[in-house]
This record gives sequence, structure tokens and C-alpha cells, in this order.
Amino acid sequence: MFKVLSDWFHQYFSDPQAVFLALLLLAGFAVIAGFGYMLAPVFASMVIAYLLEAIVAFLERRGVPRVVGAVAVQILFLGFVLVLILGLIPLLYQQFTQLIHELPHMIARGQEVLLQLPQRYPEFFTTQQVQDLIGTVRAGIGSLGQHVVSLSLASLVGFITILVYLVLVPLLVFFFLKDKDRIVAWAVGLLPREHTVLERVWADVDAQIGNYVRGKFLEILIVWVVTAVTFALLGLKYAMLLGAIVGFSVLVPYIGAVVVTLPVAMVAFSQWGWSSEFAYAMAAYVVIQAVDGNVLVPLLFSEAVDLHPIAIIVAVLVFGGLWGFWGVFFAIPLATLVEAVLHAWPSSAPSVDADPQ
Repeated sequence: MFKVLSDWFHQYFSDPQAVFLALLLLAGFAVIAGFGYMLAPVFASMVIAYLLEAIVAFLERRGVPRVVGAVAVQILFLGFVLVLILGLIPLLYQQFTQLIHELPHMIARGQEVLLQLPQRYPEFFTTQQVQDLIGTVRAGIGSLGQHVVSLSLASLVGFITILVYLVLVPLLVFFFLKDKDRIVAWAVGLLPREHTVLERVWADVDAQIGNYVRGKFLEILIVWVVTAVTFALLGLKYAMLLGAIVGFSVLVPYIGAVVVTLPVAMVAFSQWGWSSEFAYAMAAYVVIQAVDGNVLVPLLFSEAVDLHPIAIIVAVLVFGGLWGFWGVFFAIPLATLVEAVLHAWPSSAPSVDADPQ
């Protein structure tokens, strides 16, 4: 047993670059796990700078000095943030508050439908099963209400955190954009002279990460706007809030679209019941999901992420459980990183001729 472990360790860790790569990955994981909350503004700024870097690089290729390009992009970014703060967030908060107030009415209508199931389909449902289901739903709603109250009690702390983000994040984004070359040169200077394995891993991951982050941001924005406009044209209440929920659901492949169907159907049924309007709203939702998966995603993501659906779902569960929202957002790039590391990992195993003479 010891010899097997020794041979395995020698095969995969005899190369100094492999040891350095393993230590670097462990150090990165430890920093994020131990200091992720404190460094959250830095990580958020790095993500935003990564999104905006393509615009700065485009301006730089057109002869615009990098400092001027960074300032121009920063002004556009601050304008976008102001639109969110002054226009969009108050509207979302207003619709969310109205939805919370109407939630008991929605639950009552749903309870009426459930109580009719034993009468219409006695071979499938019993009164006791329906009562148990209603009790479970009420318990879930009660725990959700307690969670909302706890969030409201912590609103002061959250407000202070938002103020810190509003000051620090734009400042950090500007310096990440302006001094990108200096930061990259400093980071490369910390690496060993021989870092071909790291270069190979980065070459595999860089294009996909950049493509994924920018593509996912555009996908969220497009799905959000299209869904909100469609629901508003159909006359569905809370169109902007539901559009935001559907937009952010694309962060979780496969699972998000299924989960978000519930609030959309709940609002539509509460407003229209079993009617043609309800059918139109759900049909529109299905069409949006179909267009997103079959048209929008192939257009936005030019570099295909060659991961099996099981690997994507496992990555979402694991990294989302570790790092919350950012873990979900970067689940696919992180899974791609893991795959690139496994492919590029140096091995001292002797090569075997696939076609021996």
C-alpha cells in the first residue's frame, strides 16, 4: 500500500511546477475561505474590472491612452450604478413590498385549489394528503417570514455595508483598470522562473472565463429586460421584479429555470386564475426560456464550455455552498479551471506508444 502511494506521489508531484501549482491553489482556496468576507469588495471590483477591461482594451487599440480610457469607462460605470440606485432598485423594492403584502391572498387562492383536488381526483389525492401539504407550505412561509424580519432588523448593518461598497468598489475598479499592466507584472514577478504549467492552465481558462463573465452579464440583462417587457405587455403584475428573478435564474443552469417557474405561475394564477391570460403568460415564459437556451446562449458564449451537465450541477452545488452568490456565478469557470488543471498537470508517467511495432 505504501509503495502504491509512493509511486502515485512520485508520478504526479515529482515536478516542482506541480508542487508550486498545488500550493498556489491551496493558498488561493485558504485566502477565499478565510478572508472572503473581508475581501469581498476587492473580489467584486476584480469581477467588474474584468467585465470593463474589454472596453478599455478596445479604446487602447484605437489609440486612446489607457488612463483616459479607464476614466471614460469609469464614468460610464458610475452612471450605470446611479441608474440602478435611483431608478431600478426603488422600483424593485416597491414591487417586492407589494408582493409580500399580497402573499397571504395568493396562499389562500392556492389553498382553495388544493382543497378541490380530493373531490376532482379522489384516486390520486386524499384530504389528509392535501392537509399535510398545506401545513408544510404554511410552515415554510412562516420560516420565510421570520427570515425576512431578521433581514429587516439587520438592515442598518446592510446599509452601512452598501455605503462602504459604493465608495471602495468604484475606486478599486478604477485602479484595477488603470494599473492593470503593473499589477500583472507584479504578480508574474512573484512566480518561479519556470511556470509553463501555469501558463498552460491560464491559456485554457482565460478565454473561457472572460467569455463567460461578460456573456453571463449580458445574458442576465437581456433576459431580465425581455421578460419584464413581455410580462408588462401582458398586464402581469410585478413585471420588473419577476423579470429580475428570471434574469438572475440563468446563473444556475437547468435548476434556475425550473425553480423560477413557481413564482411566475403563482403570480399569474393569483391575478387571472385558470384563464387564457394565465396560459399566455406561462407560454411566454416557456418561449423566453427556450430562446435563451437555444439562441441567446450560443450567440453570447462564443467559446463553448465543454462540461457535462452533471459536472455543471455539481460545481454549482459545491461552489455555491462554499461561497454563496459568487460561488454560483463562478461555478462554471471554476469547474473549467479544475478541468484545465487536471489536463495540464505534469506527470512523470512514461509515455506509451499507442501503435507499437
